[in-house]
Amino acid sequence: MARLGKRQPADTRGGPALKRALTTPLLYFFILGDVLGAGVYVLVGQVAADAGGAVWVPLAVALLLAMLTAGSYAELATKYPRAGGASHYATRAFGPFAGFVAGFCMLAAGIVSVAALARGFGGDYLSAFVTLPVGLVAVLFLALLALVNARGIKESTRANVVATVVEVGGLLVIVVLGGWLLLRGDGDVARLGQLGTPEKGAAAAVLSGSVLAYYSFVGFETSVNVAEETRDPRRSYPRALFGALATAGAVYVLVGIAASVAVPTDRLAGSSGPLLEVVEAAGGVPTRLFSAIALVAVANGALLTGIMSSRLAYGMARDGLLPAALTKVLPGRRTPWAAIAVTTLLSMLLALTGSVATLASTLVLLLLVVFLIVNTAVLVLRRDPGEADEDAGHFRAPTVLPVLGIASCVVLATQIEAAVWLRGLLVVAVGTVLAAFAAVRGTAGGTDRGAGAGRDGSE
Repeated sequence: MARLGKRQPADTRGGPALKRALTTPLLYFFILGDVLGAGVYVLVGQVAADAGGAVWVPLAVALLLAMLTAGSYAELATKYPRAGGASHYATRAFGPFAGFVAGFCMLAAGIVSVAALARGFGGDYLSAFVTLPVGLVAVLFLALLALVNARGIKESTRANVVATVVEVGGLLVIVVLGGWLLLRGDGDVARLGQLGTPEKGAAAAVLSGSVLAYYSFVGFETSVNVAEETRDPRRSYPRALFGALATAGAVYVLVGIAASVAVPTDRLAGSSGPLLEVVEAAGGVPTRLFSAIALVAVANGALLTGIMSSRLAYGMARDGLLPAALTKVLPGRRTPWAAIAVTTLLSMLLALTGSVATLASTLVLLLLVVFLIVNTAVLVLRRDPGEADEDAGHFRAPTVLPVLGIASCVVLATQIEAAVWLRGLLVVAVGTVLAAFAAVRGTAGGTDRGAGAGRDGSE
């Protein structure tokens, strides 16, 4: 009985811990499915516009930069194997104020990501079937996703399983088509070494392209929320995390190579459905079939992110950090309809006012704020023994990784355009004001909830 209790300890807040059911392979596929998504279907052309023909280089650089921050997440997730993610780590390291800012930036990043994918859905992939204004398509698309989201999490996750298989299959088709083009002598291998644009040298082009390519790797940071449900997270989580990122990176680099070889850079850069250009150049696969695959991938990515955003907004409202109106749920379905409605409306507004590239860069900027906090928190919390099993210990990243992770966040942030900075800083400012308001309310009210946050965060 003692051993059984040790495998399933009580939560430090007094409740029972979640069931540890995820093995290393299951966790690996969970993270892989979260990372391998819609971003690359939409952004390869934008990366080519920024970096030149060697699209694979910014993708490889973005992978290496993501690995740095993944080291910090691996340490913190095994040290504090419980749901909460960046917000929880920031709270423990710096207090509830920083925790709120981190959580709010994650929420805003999700809303922005859904908006970017909605615009991607209305681009060239959809044009294979029908031509409609992108803004109109984005609004209708988001409204439909909101209805699916409100119907229930069970139906949404079932749809995700099928969609993930479809979208990964689509990326593998692109890799095979690129190889086929090379074998028949129609590809241009010289483009694989073309870095830079008329406006930017090679180094600046790689950094600029890496900002957009970084978008393709986001998703791994949400996997920390299932560390509490993982068997032996000290061993399983780092292996699954780094393995999934390496697999996704290999697929993305191969996709970048295939796209660069198959399609002239200016044509790739001018398309909102860049992988469709590869299909048309190679032949053998009906363009409508691949367009349908891409649309499924984009819709799946938007649905998953929309679910995360609405649940995060609901959870923050339930904790008194956002307006209480966001806690309203449908009587029968028990889904947070108010949070779904508000996050969807905000995504609609952003989709109507920004391009895919601008929205993707805004998302990356918000995540860089979160990643900067996480990489700093892992160093601050080195003095804290953590919550992991004392006999097992926890994964410890070499100190150089979070230090380089901090530097990478700063370097990437310098490559983001001024207009994107204005959007991002406005979001951070709103989060800071709300965090200050929540802190004042917690201090004035002296509620148990506020006290609990302090215990979880700073002791």
